[in-house]
Amino acid sequence: MLDWLYTAIAWVMKQWHALFSTFLDPASGITWALSIVFLVVTIRVLLFRLFVKQVKSQRAMQEIQPEIQKLRKQYGSDKQGFSQAMMALNKERGVNPLAGCLPILPQIPIFLSLFHVLRRIAPGKDGLYSWSDTLTNQAASAQLFGAPISASFNMTGAKEQAILGLPDVGYTNIRIVAFLLIVIMCGTTFFTQKQIMRRSGPVEGQAAMVQKLLLYGMPLSLFVSGFFFPIGVLLYWFTNNLWTLGQQFYILKKLPPPGSPAALAKAAADKPPIDPKALAPKPGAKPVRPKSGSRGATAAPSPTVDGDGTTPDAPPAGATPAEGTGPAEGGSANGRPPGGGGARPRTGSSGSRSSAGPANRGKRKRR
Repeated sequence: MLDWLYTAIAWVMKQWHALFSTFLDPASGITWALSIVFLVVTIRVLLFRLFVKQVKSQRAMQEIQPEIQKLRKQYGSDKQGFSQAMMALNKERGVNPLAGCLPILPQIPIFLSLFHVLRRIAPGKDGLYSWSDTLTNQAASAQLFGAPISASFNMTGAKEQAILGLPDVGYTNIRIVAFLLIVIMCGTTFFTQKQIMRRSGPVEGQAAMVQKLLLYGMPLSLFVSGFFFPIGVLLYWFTNNLWTLGQQFYILKKLPPPGSPAALAKAAADKPPIDPKALAPKPGAKPVRPKSGSRGATAAPSPTVDGDGTTPDAPPAGATPAEGTGPAEGGSANGRPPGGGGARPRTGSSGSRSSAGPANRGKRKRR
């Protein structure tokens, strides 16, 4: 049923092997090791967009965590109501919880396909999955540090006899190389999971338990199952972990978790700085000052009012005040001309005022 996938994986390895065979020995272990390494590179490049979607989905899930907590308190033990409210919230915010698994799901059948292809490779076997007989025999006999890439730590049956029948091949070299790759594979898996926890940010409750289980459970399970993996599969897993570590480092730098010190520093760095020279007026231009809110710049000062409510008048500069305290000739007792005229009569040619001016022309308040 999965023959088409086995054929696709074998075809990609065949193309990389043909490329490296132009300057390396086609039967050498380094040529086949590079073919497996670049098989990983090909797959991870194709899955990179899914990885970015996974990160964005995790960021969106972090942003709605406070609202999820409110819904959990609101519905309490009503699981059906809580599920419906969660679905509505995810739809409103455009969050897809399954997007977090997008990069992992395609890698599972690819890993199983490579495991199946390398498990069936053995010296003297017929060609399989678009490989010729010669190419299959080269892949089965290619040695990496004295261990064939098709061999595993524990082998049984006809494959064990065929591999151990190769010249200068024994269990010692096979198990040393396989064990070192198992340890490295488990160590890189642990650090990869630690980086995933840093990328996803702090979590609580059941999610925290799942993260802790993956952090310690996955390397432990790989350590046990690694003794049955061919060396080529161990190399594939080790290379895949190295790619994931580099990719996680890139994502943590470009898209740090919300609220983390790196995110705050990135937000401060992305904010454009204000240049003081840009706020200064151009050479020759008049600076614009803000207007006062309490009083206009050209507002007239208010007059000084005496204690009895009247406003004393003051003669203009250079004028001689009228003598005496009585009213001027032809004027009324309040200093206004009869008939309510607005003109101020003056005496003779001296130009002095004969009466006090109106109340709104009093003395100006000194500042």
